[in-house]
Amino acid sequence: QVQLVESGGGLVQAGDSLKLSCAASGPTFSRNAMGWFRQAPGKEREFVAAISWSGVNTYYADSVKGRFTISRDTAGNTVYLQMNSLKPEDTAVYYCAATYASSSSSWYRQAHEYHYWGQGTQVTVSS
Repeated sequence: QVQLVESGGGLVQAGDSLKLSCAASGPTFSRNAMGWFRQAPGKEREFVAAISWSGVNTYYADSVKGRFTISRDTAGNTVYLQMNSLKPEDTAVYYCAATYASSSSSWYRQAHEYHYWGQGTQVTVSS
């Protein structure tokens, strides 16, 4: 079973940067597509970014496009979310998720498509 552990969250000021990490373990993890989601208080969980298991294909929510970058290391065991130009509206608990991908180029943006989830890491952006 895939296990995911996020880290890197914290309290920053608007305009600052943070880099989240998601360390994964488990069988055949490298064939898993990965995604980042976030959930702010009183709001539903929303998609942030996704990456294929090859690492070549990525997709972003419009709200973070141009500011956030998702990547994964060559071994495929760690996924990152580089967040630049942070805004107060980026404040949320950030979750990474994994799912078995049907192809090396597949990525997924719906929460129900992911089978494994981390425990979340808090990101707070002050104005």
